Amino acid sequence: MECISVFDMLKIGVGPSSSHTLGPWRAAERFIGELLEKKVFHNITRIKVDVYGSLSLTGKGHATDLAIMLGLTGADPVTIPIENINGIIKGIQESKKLLLNNSLEIPFDPKLDIILKREFLPFHANGLTFTAILSNGKQIKETYYSIGGGFVVKEELKRSKKKLEVFKAFPFPIEKGADLLATCKKENKSVSELVLINERSLRSDSEIDKGLQHIWDTMLECMYLGCHTEGSLPGGLNVRRRAYDTHQKLKGDLPYSTPEEWLQTIRQTEVKFRSILKWVSCFALSVNEVNASLGRVVTAPTNGSAGVIPAVLMYYMVIENHEANFQHVKQFLLVAGEIGSIFKKGATISAAMGGCQAEIGVSSAMAAAALTELMGGSPEQVLMAAEIAMEHHLGLTCDPIGGLVQIPCIERNCMGAIKAINAAELALDSDPANAKVPLDKVVNTMWETAKDMSTKYKETSEGGLAVGVYLSDC
Repeated sequence: MECISVFDMLKIGVGPSSSHTLGPWRAAERFIGELLEKKVFHNITRIKVDVYGSLSLTGKGHATDLAIMLGLTGADPVTIPIENINGIIKGIQESKKLLLNNSLEIPFDPKLDIILKREFLPFHANGLTFTAILSNGKQIKETYYSIGGGFVVKEELKRSKKKLEVFKAFPFPIEKGADLLATCKKENKSVSELVLINERSLRSDSEIDKGLQHIWDTMLECMYLGCHTEGSLPGGLNVRRRAYDTHQKLKGDLPYSTPEEWLQTIRQTEVKFRSILKWVSCFALSVNEVNASLGRVVTAPTNGSAGVIPAVLMYYMVIENHEANFQHVKQFLLVAGEIGSIFKKGATISAAMGGCQAEIGVSSAMAAAALTELMGGSPEQVLMAAEIAMEHHLGLTCDPIGGLVQIPCIERNCMGAIKAINAAELALDSDPANAKVPLDKVVNTMWETAKDMSTKYKETSEGGLAVGVYLSDC
């Protein structure tokens, strides 16, 4: 069994993709760390990177090459000022030099030293190999795989002793939905209460609260930024930002100057069915437009699906419960993280392995489950909501036009959010005893569907809309 914290499932990073941007970024950081451990860092004269499979085929559109360079410089995706990114990249491209780990200058030409190879490595579709050339002529090579959600592994998948011990320290180890339900029933706990106990085995209550508050603040700021930024998205498709226009039509006349004040003003706007649909869509659009612009988002569980969970949580905060506070946010994120971990353990959260069902589908299931608990649902109804949401995303392909996380990715976040709300309502009005499909069955089915799916529909831009719509049409 794998120990997965809510902070593993909900990571703060830079867009547009968790697997194609954040993962390679983290892989570069990890490679530098290993070179430092080997005490060869100061002997490095050159670094080359070979990028394989899906990372190569859609790498340019996903800013994989930029992420690799930023990771090699030692920049942290959680804290780097977004406005500094273009300057760092431009400096490397023009000078043909890179400040490795912000301390050692080496020659580096992105066009020559980052090599995009179409072939796939056998272990995973998202592979990349770093090669460090030392002053004595020796080479050190390491291959990493970006497996979705910013997770990076080596092929061996060897569990360190520490990792196993951490997992054993979990009071309530969970691998499947059935485990979660059984434990909730035995301990007479809600899903969030159970998850919180597990999290306490890793960090203090103050650390948990601080971390979750940071995640929510990042989500809220991301929605705020997206709703107040107009223009077109980068990348060449000339996609116009829509969150700004929608927000202008929806917002009231009350003044505000901060994201928190903005939230309060939305609570005072008129609530009708159509306006609710528009607000939820606006929140989702805003996040993924920021993501597509190399902005900072929360992988939930991926960057490409980052808009679903904040949109649904914001829906609860401004539509369903005007008294909602951080405790509700905390409860929501704990449940969402646990549901996401069940999908990661039993299937995948990587579009390169499972298509978009692994990203939008999983995020919708996470949001549906979390909303259900906030609305008073039982653990059985929580899992039922997750199952309903995923059931209606099965088979969803990943076919981004131009290899960019824009079309159809951004709109899919809107649909995933709406489906999550609908799934929660269906679950709340149902008796789980009458459910025909348990969560674990839909997780298994999703994985079997992923394995059957053609590679061209797995984030390669070789099928579907990616070839059905010409760039000239855009």
